[in-house]
Amino acid sequence: MNDELQKGIRVSGEDRSQLASELKRRYDGGESIRQLAAATGRSYGFVHRVLSEAGVELRGRGGAARRA
Repeated sequence: MNDELQKGIRVSGEDRSQLASELKRRYDGGESIRQLAAATGRSYGFVHRVLSEAGVELRGRGGAARRA
C-alpha cells in the first residue's frame, strides 16, 4: 500500500478493496484508527468507514471509565 494516498482523490473499486484489506491487516495487528489515518493521509472517518465496510470488528475506545 502506498502509505501516503493523494489527499482528496476518491478511492474506489479494486484500489479501495486493496486499501481495505491492508488497513484491516494493520488494524488487526494492533494499530489504531488514528495511526492508520495519519499513515495514509486520510481522515479518521474515512479509515473508520473503510474498516466497517470490510467487516472489521472495531475495538472499544479504551482509557479510564467515567463515573456514573
